[in-house]
Amino acid sequence: MSVLITNTTVVTCDAGRRIHYGAALVVEGGQIAEIGPSGELEARNLGAERVDGRGKVVFPGLVNCHTHLLATADRGILEDFGFPTTLRFPTTGRGLLDEDGRNVFGLLGALEAIRSGTTTMLEISNDIPSYAESLAATGMRLFLAENFNDIDDAQFAEGQYAFSSGKLEAGLRRSEDLISRWHGAEDGRVNCMVSPHAPELCSPELLRESAVMAERHDVGSTIHLSQSHKEVEGVMRVRGVRPTQYLFANGLLSERLVVAHCRYVDDSEVALLGQHNVAVSNNAAIAARRGAAAPVLELQAAGCVIGMGSDNMAEDMVEVMRAGLFHERVRRNDEMWPAPEDVLEWATIGGARALGIADEVGSLEVGKKADLFMIDARRAHLVPTLRIVSGFVHQGQPADVTHVMVNGEWVMKDSRVLTIDEEDVIERAERIGHEAWGRLVAENPDVPFPVRLPPGPV
Repeated sequence: MSVLITNTTVVTCDAGRRIHYGAALVVEGGQIAEIGPSGELEARNLGAERVDGRGKVVFPGLVNCHTHLLATADRGILEDFGFPTTLRFPTTGRGLLDEDGRNVFGLLGALEAIRSGTTTMLEISNDIPSYAESLAATGMRLFLAENFNDIDDAQFAEGQYAFSSGKLEAGLRRSEDLISRWHGAEDGRVNCMVSPHAPELCSPELLRESAVMAERHDVGSTIHLSQSHKEVEGVMRVRGVRPTQYLFANGLLSERLVVAHCRYVDDSEVALLGQHNVAVSNNAAIAARRGAAAPVLELQAAGCVIGMGSDNMAEDMVEVMRAGLFHERVRRNDEMWPAPEDVLEWATIGGARALGIADEVGSLEVGKKADLFMIDARRAHLVPTLRIVSGFVHQGQPADVTHVMVNGEWVMKDSRVLTIDEEDVIERAERIGHEAWGRLVAENPDVPFPVRLPPGPV
């Protein structure tokens, strides 16, 4: 059945940044069939499922270009101890999750994502096959990337850089297996990418092999880049060049590469990334928590595509947008740039370009797939709706989101998520998270830990 959203405001994020008022939007066969005056479209679509859009605004679905869903198990802890973390545990709560726990926290992250209007996300992790089925069942548009490196962990812990051929081969196999099973699954709603972890953790052989794999499967790649001083210093010490130059030397830079972070790139790296039209995931909220900022204006001016990502401990893309606006204005001491419209584009059509799907999603245009969300604009913090994009980027909250659609199917309707048992996931995540961190602390009594954990779930 077709869907007709009536008497609404449609923010398109198209090339002209058009906003349709008093409009209707028709969805047929998973695609946007019409956008136009509500009265006309209502008369032509009498048999459609009707959704009353009065007082609501329709946006393109948000695109999260870089996330680690299972890191929701570490929220409340790792936000405040730097990166790399100053905590000396052998792992984190996330690292202690069994398969059941990975599924629970994968769903917890997806739940938060849907509730913030996210329709597409690039999930980067280990052991993704153990929770891929439950993620696919959420109805979200997914890019899955099995993260791998070939650093010798024992020697790296001692400050030495040595690499393991066995670890390299195992990582390539895991990535190959994920692509074989999931790329193009769910009628193309689930796809895969190749994900070498970060420059200082990957040998030249691994980088070259990952580029070959991506080309062989015709998929994109993603990598963390310049996310810490330690990374930059390590690459320069071992390779004699900066991280971006190291990637270039090993054939990774291209328009099909998404690099995350770029907090400490210098001018030469900005130029190199721009020359190759590399996409950058601006993970503004986690960057702000780390006290660092990517030079977003310079990267965009150089030729990079800008998307946005949530990264760790949170999946709220509304927060990410606002952090992106605040962070860049503070970094540049600029009262006016970026504009809210710029930031919304980074989080929608920019993210779609970064992932190579801008011809399918990222804006609300006839013929594109129906990935969208609706907000209730009749909220105390959003009225008057004089500039609705500005109002939502500056003041919006995930609780404003009432409906989310992916591929023409509702995954959230009337503020209820339809594809996840929300109460069950929250209850289990609370219990498992407390158990994991309680166990970690108990098994490492000699590790200083400046946090007093509560006795159990609240």
